[in-house]
Amino acid sequence: MGFPGTWMTESESVVYRVVPKCACSSIGQIMYYSDHGRFFDGDIHDSTTGLHKWAQEESQPLISANAKAHRSYAFTCVRNPYTRILSSFFDKIAGIQRNGKRYRGNMVPMLMQKYGVQVGSPEDGFDFDQIASFRRFLLFARDTIRWRRPMDPDIHWSAMSGHVGTFIANGGRYDHVMFTEQFNQGMQDVLDRIETPVPVDLSAVPRFNESEGHGPKRAHPVSDYFDDLSMHLMWEVYHKDFKLFRYDFDNPDNKMPLGEVDLHELHAKLGD
Repeated sequence: MGFPGTWMTESESVVYRVVPKCACSSIGQIMYYSDHGRFFDGDIHDSTTGLHKWAQEESQPLISANAKAHRSYAFTCVRNPYTRILSSFFDKIAGIQRNGKRYRGNMVPMLMQKYGVQVGSPEDGFDFDQIASFRRFLLFARDTIRWRRPMDPDIHWSAMSGHVGTFIANGGRYDHVMFTEQFNQGMQDVLDRIETPVPVDLSAVPRFNESEGHGPKRAHPVSDYFDDLSMHLMWEVYHKDFKLFRYDFDNPDNKMPLGEVDLHELHAKLGD
């Protein structure tokens, strides 16, 4: 299986396991800058040179050899499951993508037909019942993850522990798990522990939020979207994420982690 979703600088200064919706655009751009002294012109996900990625065939033997031997500092980044699934909904379901189209073609029409999800449009200012539609989307996300129907789960809402775990299961070891909510602190911790060809001043790095501005803004506090049934669904699908990454399941409005990630526990539980 190898190391899907893994990126590595060309200098092999650092290895990063991407988790979608967890600051991956910013992290990728910082990695790119740390080798080349400039940011990639465009969405870092579209780069095909300047950064080793598992999706690029020529990068695979290099990433594999590095990860298995643990030659470089390896890290990943996680996010509160409540805000992550909300972000997935507003970006991928309700939002218009960079290419001006809906995400994954006919998926949104299927969601409207089978689950009663409404998403509005740019023409009506994305005027729809956000709470009702999000809860219906959450039911769909659960169905994709638990039953793989009406389609396989999408990377943007499949559990973070699944993404993080493939790196461990195939022979990798993490040195650090950082939190999106404490991005500067976590990224600085990583930079302090590696040697990069180009020094990085985090205070001068812009935020690269590639999904910003393509869809509706969240109109309510996080907790308004999650009633008892929604929280039950969240626990059913993401209980491992809440426990391993120390997020507060009982209070959706508390986006901050409750403590540091226990790396020993993480490797033990995701290493099967």
